[in-house]
Amino acid sequence: MRVLLTVQMDTDKANKAITDMTLAQTMKSVFDRIKPEAAYFGAKDGQRTAFVVFDLKEVSDIPSVAEPFFRDLGAKIAFIPVMNFDDVQAGLQKAGSS
Repeated sequence: MRVLLTVQMDTDKANKAITDMTLAQTMKSVFDRIKPEAAYFGAKDGQRTAFVVFDLKEVSDIPSVAEPFFRDLGAKIAFIPVMNFDDVQAGLQKAGSS
């Protein structure tokens, strides 16, 4: 299932991770496993935030994706199911035929 993962990083922990050069390592270790379709970075609610779209193959993968961000960055995490335009069109066709 395609999901949007938002990772809102605690400012103090993210500052430390930037200073000790571990922020990129944490991101890369997770990204190497989940192979994101897209990843963007910005601010949300005044916090550094990563917006990552990827295919969540099994719900049991959630802890292995989330834990490094909880542990290393004190992050708030959200997994939101999302669709691309092709998915929306297919879903609307199914909805129209029922």
